[in-house]
Amino acid sequence: MARIGIYGSSFDPITNVHLWTASTVAHRSKLDTIVFLPCSNKRKDKRLHISDEHRKNMVMMAIEDNPKFTLHDYEMKQDAWKIDTYTTMKYFSALHPHDELFFIMGADLLVDIGEGKWSNSEKLVSEFKFIVMARNGIDMLSTIGKSGILRNHDDGSTFHLIDKGLAMDISSSYIRDELRMGGEPRYLMPDKCYHYIKEHELYKK
Repeated sequence: MARIGIYGSSFDPITNVHLWTASTVAHRSKLDTIVFLPCSNKRKDKRLHISDEHRKNMVMMAIEDNPKFTLHDYEMKQDAWKIDTYTTMKYFSALHPHDELFFIMGADLLVDIGEGKWSNSEKLVSEFKFIVMARNGIDMLSTIGKSGILRNHDDGSTFHLIDKGLAMDISSSYIRDELRMGGEPRYLMPDKCYHYIKEHELYKK
């Protein structure tokens, strides 16, 4: 039985922090595979800045040298009304019926789920497991304890809480701002992705 992490994000663009996070999670949680899952431009809760195709291409470039990393474009292929994390995890559960699945997310998203802000929050927590990465200012244990949705479905193995031990705040939005303003974010992302952005003139004003 394999241990598989589902790592959903905008990847707009993918950064070295995304890769470092995935590597850290795979090592600490003893995962066999991490599935990079770029979200769709059709999602109503996201404002993306380049096409699905460009983001997918850059993720493929970024992960191609790591045998533990793979990409799936499941959400990109769905109608907007079908896209939510519970439906996505049900899909991967059916795809890997004999494996152990984990949804990888930041502690800020744990707060949102605990407050019932996600579609099917209770079903999601009751049926799946999570790897939660620390975020500055968020007490993960307190977040679980204060939420009926989270604490009543926590059997001791539902949430694997990870403090990466190093605060890395370089974000995709920072890189987009640098590119838009004529800055130089080259070494904040994989070199292939940097050159791809330059070639296709992405994230310009």
